[in-house]
Formats: sequence, structure tokens, C-alpha cells
Amino acid sequence: MVPADSPLAAPADAAPRPVRTREYLMCPPEHFAVEYAINPWMHPEQPVDAELAVKQWDGLRETLTRLGHPVHVLDPQSSLPDMVYAANGAFVVDGTVYGARFRYQQRRAEAGYHRAWYLANGWTDFHIPEHTNEGEGDFAYLPAVPGVGGVVLAGYGFRTAIAAHAEAQEALARPVVSLHLTDPRFYHLDTALASIDDSTIAYYPGAFSAASQRVLRQLFPDALLADEADALAFGLNLVSDNRHVVLNSTATGMVAKLAARGYEPVPVELTELHRGGGSVKCCIAELRR
Repeated sequence: MVPADSPLAAPADAAPRPVRTREYLMCPPEHFAVEYAINPWMHPEQPVDAELAVKQWDGLRETLTRLGHPVHVLDPQSSLPDMVYAANGAFVVDGTVYGARFRYQQRRAEAGYHRAWYLANGWTDFHIPEHTNEGEGDFAYLPAVPGVGGVVLAGYGFRTAIAAHAEAQEALARPVVSLHLTDPRFYHLDTALASIDDSTIAYYPGAFSAASQRVLRQLFPDALLADEADALAFGLNLVSDNRHVVLNSTATGMVAKLAARGYEPVPVELTELHRGGGSVKCCIAELRR
């Protein structure tokens, strides 16, 4: 966290932001490896330190629980090295679960394990998708956008089909705003955009088409704008409880920008999981009951 005497800290007389308790699902990286390349960050020729990946993942989970957020654990499968990126397995809004259908063959079996977990844990309103989508990797939910209410932001262009946006809207009964990702380095929405409270987002404009940038400016005139360095450091691949923002420790620019807005950044180290193209948010599915 940012020390109280740091120049990055919020003014001393500022009231602390209220914490919204979250509930999360994660999957340990016991079998994590980079055995193939399905995004620009993956390089199978570079060895992965599996022990370090587990240690860093444990640190992330411990950080979330220390902040007061329950964390459920999905059992990893030896044949699915990317299963640690639990955000991709489904998207949940108010107790309704819209399941995933992965684009690449290497990850398709993950969807079934996620579905089995939700059904076994009482999430009976589960929608099996017809269209390709990668869960919270390409969907973000903001419950209190001024003048709109609850709205889903949905990415397409690399992993999720735009047809899945209409399907998610029907399943979740929430308006869905489609956003076109055009830079392959930001292959999922959660690498380029994040909800940092119930109505506010942070995003990197350069990841989106010109038309989608205009949509975001219109809907979120007070958004926190990240630069390319922030985005490449996985600074937008974060989770927030309205006060604390857990994010990648190398994203120092985003740490400063969040602190200046009155949030409390909580940096964590996830360097080994960057090798698969993910960071904090990729490892976490939010369970919105």
C-alpha cells in the first residue's frame, strides 16, 4: 500500500473510500506452463519457474483474504496449464452465470470444469453459451453508472465473438456495450480496461478502435486514462473493492495515478504469470451474488 506520508497518498483530510466486500474464485498454478503460444506474451522456448508461480499466486490470494474478501479455489487440472487464469471461465452478475466457450482448442476443456464448480456450489442459474467468449476476460460489470444503472462492457476482436455480447445481454438482463479491441497485445478486455469502483473505469485508449474510444469518452468522461507503459505493465489487469486496488507491482505509473484519485493501491508481484499473458485480474473471477 502507499504510505500515508507518501506524496502519492490521498490528502489527509479526505474521507476514506468505503470498501465493498467481494467474493472471488481462483485456481492454483500447480500445472502452470507455457507450452504453446496463443497470445503475444507467450514464448514456449522460455522456461517457467513453476515454484515461483505458485509462491506469487499464494501471495495474491493471501492479499485478497487479508483485505477481507472470501476466496474460493477451483481444483487445477494437469492437462490445462492456463487454468490459473480463472477469470476466463465464466461471467457472473447478480447470481446469474454466463459460461465460457474458449476460442482455442488448448483451453476449451476448462469451461466444463468451471461449469461443474458453479453447479456444485449452488449457482443453478447457469447459461451455457452458443458463441465463443472468454468470460470475465472480455466482460466487465459496473453496477451504478450514472443515468444507466448496471451496465456490461464487452470486448471483441481477438477472443470473444461479438455475437456473444447479445447472448450475454439476454442471459444477464443487463445492457451490453460492445468495444472493439484492435491491438493484439491487449487480446482481452481485462488487459486494457478495468472497473475501479461501481461507476468508474480505467482504460488505455490505444487498445481500442477510434469508434470505441468515442463510446468510452461519452459514457465515462471522468475515467482514469492509462498510457501505453501502464498497459504493457499489466497495470489495468487489476481488481478493486472500491478502496483498495490490487495490481501488478511493476505498474508504478498506475499506482501513482490511482493514489492521486484517492484509491489505495496494493501492489503484488506476479512476474511469472506474466509469461502466460496475464496478471492479477486474469487470475480472479468475481462471484457477484
